[in-house]
Amino acid sequence: MQPSAVPELAHTHTRPIHWLATATAVAGVVAFSSFLQPDAATAAQAAGPRTKSAPAHFAPPDPAAVTFPIECGPVQAVVKKKASGDLDGDGSPETVAVVHCDSPMGTPPDGVYVLTRDGDSGKPRVVASLLDPQKRTNVSDFAVRHGAVTATLLGYSSADVPRCCPDMKSDVKWRWQDGSFVRSTPSGARSV
Repeated sequence: MQPSAVPELAHTHTRPIHWLATATAVAGVVAFSSFLQPDAATAAQAAGPRTKSAPAHFAPPDPAAVTFPIECGPVQAVVKKKASGDLDGDGSPETVAVVHCDSPMGTPPDGVYVLTRDGDSGKPRVVASLLDPQKRTNVSDFAVRHGAVTATLLGYSSADVPRCCPDMKSDVKWRWQDGSFVRSTPSGARSV
């Protein structure tokens, strides 16, 4: 065997210390990169400086900061679902919350409430009840899209129907019109 013209280099032989140094460097790069996130993509860039978070009056109202108009006796009211969007076209989002009593048994009926921020204090408040829990219905397939609230309501045809098994189903939509929410049935919707 002929000796090589190039002397052997120390770094051509891997040792455990090399693997440890490489692993430490990779972990450092991964950790550092988690702090460097790109801004969300937009179709057109806004002129001037950008802020990382929206001002409080543009943030959707938080349902946890509201007392809902629902009677629950000894148990608490809980938010089952929530969604936000600009429902009245003023540029500030509202939050719609589906709320029921935290009952240990049965299927408690839902209420649907619209929240906005108070103009003076900015605190969340209930401005509309779209569905009263007294109607004894439950909400599924709930969403806020294109300035409207849509939901599927599950109900009971009579008091004889067990509360576990709703036998009526209807799709509904609420839209802000002329200063109030108007309920309608979306086209193509059918009842069971």
